[in-house]
Amino acid sequence: MLGDKKDLLGLKELSAQEINEILTQAEFMKKIVLSDNKKSQHLMGRSVITLFYENSTRTRLSFELAAKYMSANAANVSAGTSSVSKGETLIDTARTIDRMGTDIIVLRHSMSGAPHLIAKNVKASVINAGDGMNEHPTQALLDMFTIREKKGRIEGLKVAVTGDILHSRVARSNIYGLTKLGAEVSLGGPATLIPPHLEDLGVKVFKSIQEAMIDADVVMGLRMQLERQKSGLFPTLREYNRFFGIDEKRMQFAKPDAIVLHPGPVNRGVELTSGVVESSFIDEQVTNGVAVRMAIMYLLSRRENI
Repeated sequence: MLGDKKDLLGLKELSAQEINEILTQAEFMKKIVLSDNKKSQHLMGRSVITLFYENSTRTRLSFELAAKYMSANAANVSAGTSSVSKGETLIDTARTIDRMGTDIIVLRHSMSGAPHLIAKNVKASVINAGDGMNEHPTQALLDMFTIREKKGRIEGLKVAVTGDILHSRVARSNIYGLTKLGAEVSLGGPATLIPPHLEDLGVKVFKSIQEAMIDADVVMGLRMQLERQKSGLFPTLREYNRFFGIDEKRMQFAKPDAIVLHPGPVNRGVELTSGVVESSFIDEQVTNGVAVRMAIMYLLSRRENI
């Protein structure tokens, strides 16, 4: 069970039982988020620090609100990536925060493996809020929570993940989590944006998103990282949208009751048309993100000698 673990570093390390435990706890936490009195005692007396070395709005604010809704003492530390030149500097920063009596450290870092590094060097629980191109476990968990909420299950569903798979830590975490829960995962996007050997993870890979979307119950678009355009991985945004953008016409390949998800922020007219965005559950994903992060912090706080 998650309460027996010190950290949440990725879905690769979690079992199906632990993932379901988080999703079930999040159902209760969402009631708090939607209530008029957004205050519980679940983390009373605990301290939570968000330590972000990359820019973030949704994830960081979501964690901070989640902590405050549960009566934790919450604070944040912002640091530009230019201020971290060596792994030792990151460890020293984390140790300093740890020695202030911190119970939970939420870390986002551009270096893959950074949360795993500091987890070995602090007593506090460490939650991975995104590390390089490795994983973004809490985003995948809120995606799965939304799917289960809207479809009633995950096992047996077909989930099509489309777009920039290569640079997406969201895609990796979703692949780990969805396959463990019994979903069929299909990937579609430009060949230059799909890493090799993904089939080894139990997914199907297609070079066109139409093929990936056939009979899909869930269509998940990924953010096109515009900063990557200069590297020549695809011609232009217009060309990308023409061949790989999700629009109403391409949605016809999916099941009639298919739902659309996206981690946000959306580049309208690139990954998704405005019409698809408006009919999606992206806004509800944001709400669910708070509930899921509340569930994770609460479950981790239950371990002995936190």
